[in-house]
Amino acid sequence: MSGSRSSGNGRPTIRDVAREAGVSIGTVSAVINERGQVAEETRRHVQRFIAELGFEPNNTARSLKSRRISSIGFVVPDLDNPFFAAVAEGVQRGIGDNDILLMLCITWSQTEREEYFARIMRTQRLDGVIYLTGTGLPSSSLLELARAGSVVFVDEVLPGMDVPFVSSNNLAGARAVARHVIDQGHRRIAIVGGPPRLWTSEQRLAGFRESLAAAAIDTDAAPYVAGDYSERSGYLAAERFLAGSRKHWPTAILCANDLMAIGVMRYCREHDVAVPSELSITGFDDIAAAELLQPALTTVAQPGLEMGRAAAELLLHRTGVRPEPPATTHFQTSVRIRNSVAAVVS
Repeated sequence: MSGSRSSGNGRPTIRDVAREAGVSIGTVSAVINERGQVAEETRRHVQRFIAELGFEPNNTARSLKSRRISSIGFVVPDLDNPFFAAVAEGVQRGIGDNDILLMLCITWSQTEREEYFARIMRTQRLDGVIYLTGTGLPSSSLLELARAGSVVFVDEVLPGMDVPFVSSNNLAGARAVARHVIDQGHRRIAIVGGPPRLWTSEQRLAGFRESLAAAAIDTDAAPYVAGDYSERSGYLAAERFLAGSRKHWPTAILCANDLMAIGVMRYCREHDVAVPSELSITGFDDIAAAELLQPALTTVAQPGLEMGRAAAELLLHRTGVRPEPPATTHFQTSVRIRNSVAAVVS
């Protein structure tokens, strides 16, 4: 149908639909919102005129009246990291039954992009935001966004912000995998940490060092490089650790995520360093590729998909859509012992 049947020059309104269908505005509203007792024949009749006029309901108004939400944002550093991709899938699964649009914002761990997206999401009046920082730095726009509406952090937390947080036990996982390496007789242990300022980096580094200290290994003397959670940063760290005479090399490298561990393994493959007989390697996250590597990677598993789903469910609870919060917002980690760690031969 042409736009000439609307009540003005703009988009068709609910009043236009009611007039053309010969029913009350209340009947049209009941059909749109799937509420009230409307005869099936009348419902189909109204739906036909909605389609003919090209009428689109005002989702914002509907959400205010029905305590439903129509759109949320998800801020994430990237989707190249399989763990972040798993969190994103979990968020989508968590909102999947609620007719909610997910706006994905990829920041590439850049401060200016995090600030930009926080500002845009505030002006767009989204119903809520799930936030996974890649910088560890709160922005003024994010502070305003948190004050104005519902924000939930997942995986990473920002200092000085009182915001609900979905996490895993990074500290215990890092402590346990380091203990496993030490139990295999390793004493010369190097660490590839995550980006400075990130909560996950701090927790994993603290866990590694706690196990080293418990074994009377000088943590200050343990070689350390801060990576950025990318495969390339792991490769460059291995290049640094494995320079010079082999007698000074570490016998094991603890990596703060699987991608950096894969980078270390790639360096070893290209430079004829045998894993694990000459160098043991561990990761963190347990991405799908970890068990497919040769050798399969010993790592710490954390449930990215479940964390994303819990973040979505927590946000829906805080906005009144779900009556109950998720069963947990703090997930346990566990060590997956595979073939990339070998016992030290005396």
